[in-house]
Amino acid sequence: MALDIMALDMETLEVVLRALASRRRLQILDWLKEPRRHFPPQVDGDLVKDGVCGLFIARKLKITQPTASEHLNILADAGLIRAKRIKQWTFYLRDEKAIRGAKRLLGGV
Repeated sequence: MALDIMALDMETLEVVLRALASRRRLQILDWLKEPRRHFPPQVDGDLVKDGVCGLFIARKLKITQPTASEHLNILADAGLIRAKRIKQWTFYLRDEKAIRGAKRLLGGV
């Protein structure tokens, strides 16, 4: 379950900071900002509307699917991305409202 980034408490701040403390997770957030630029078309799900398949993210990072899933779950738990299931696949999409809230939160530190 994703945290409400707008509930600006110390626990939320810690979760967001931990999520952003990884070069790979920052790279994922950057790629998801312009998915058509960074990923090929998908058979299932629209890159922009539905998000990017976790398998494509793992391949682009050159890591295993379980390792990518761990990074994606950390970002989702921080509320920075949303997961959507289509068939047997999970697609990931940035949560722009939450990211704006995180930027405001971090700007006040």
